[in-house]
Amino acid sequence: MTASYSSSRSRLSLQPHLLDIVKPEYPRFSDAEYNRRHQLLEAMMERHDCDYLLVITDHRAGNAVQWATAWPGTNEAYLIFKRNEPLTMYVEWFNHVPLATKIARGVQVQWGEHRGIEKTIEVLKARGARRVGLIGPLVPGKYLRLAQQFEMISLEADYVRARMIKSEEEIDWLKIGAAFSDAGVQALFDQIQVGMDERELGALVDSAYLSHGGTSMIRYIGVTDMQAPHLYVPPQYPSSRKVKNTDVVFCEISAFWWDYAGQVLRTFYVQQEPTALYQKLQATAQSVFEAILQQVRHGATMQSLLQASALIEAEGFTTCDDLIHGFGGGYFQPILGSHSRPAGPIPSLCLEENMTIVVQPNVTTREEAIKGCGSRAGVQVGELIRVTRTGFERLHQLPLQLGVARR
Repeated sequence: MTASYSSSRSRLSLQPHLLDIVKPEYPRFSDAEYNRRHQLLEAMMERHDCDYLLVITDHRAGNAVQWATAWPGTNEAYLIFKRNEPLTMYVEWFNHVPLATKIARGVQVQWGEHRGIEKTIEVLKARGARRVGLIGPLVPGKYLRLAQQFEMISLEADYVRARMIKSEEEIDWLKIGAAFSDAGVQALFDQIQVGMDERELGALVDSAYLSHGGTSMIRYIGVTDMQAPHLYVPPQYPSSRKVKNTDVVFCEISAFWWDYAGQVLRTFYVQQEPTALYQKLQATAQSVFEAILQQVRHGATMQSLLQASALIEAEGFTTCDDLIHGFGGGYFQPILGSHSRPAGPIPSLCLEENMTIVVQPNVTTREEAIKGCGSRAGVQVGELIRVTRTGFERLHQLPLQLGVARR
């Protein structure tokens, strides 16, 4: 059963319990979920004998502050963490303080006065900090100021490990991000018209979820003539090229629900059926996608996943992206390339229950594999899934084959 969440611009269907997450003025996880996260942070500190933890968003980079408090961080946020002590956070700019105070859970929010790192150091010194754990990015000058006062220990690897395994509440938020991402691709397919340029296509995607609280993370859209392709992978920035009635459209779309994005990769055709080459590319990519899913489960090895992709090379094709990667709060291991386009050493780990991974066999032709893209062709097929004890759960609902856009 689903409930409809509608606006004057678009309509989106979500299950009732997901709709309840979207409706509030600002979303927040349960107290139990934040307690779970704080316990994980405390355990990281204990493993590294840290007496305090500094969690950082700096220059709009780093999501650990949001994970720990619900505040997205904006320009700067320095969170001083220790269990059973007040959480203190310095933020920039002054006009961001009211909203940070409203959203951040259980945190004493203060203005950083354009010297947030100095104020953070003052508090840590006053509380007797000696060995301080660090999660999040920091420019060298600020890090050096901290290192002059405290023994600094990076807990970044521990944080990444914690983010690789999702809670049930996080899975629900990812399902919302997946629904937004699906809606973006569906809007692109339903509303594309000959004569539109790639910038307008991006606006179609955004229009599907902005009014529901979604934001863009990835909006890569490739448009090229099926008879003479000039692209084999979607570009990261749109051009002014206009859509023609002999085009193939292939895309990678990730829409955020706060820090939780789906990721969906699809290919479709404008007004005409795909050529024989694109039919073969699409069939290969879809077969490999389904073959990999048959191997996905708790304990699955990288070798079994890689072997499931062997049809790519057997058909004479290769890839131009990672075959599989962890996703949801970051770009995580396992990061696995194909036989013909490795992504470095094969990761020495197995899949685990409640990992979320993107399976994306983005199959391309092999011509000029290194020296350019003028004569190559490719398709996009894939999406974010959840690893379960005995298999997988699809988080997206969009069909693998969209077919021909006839509009």
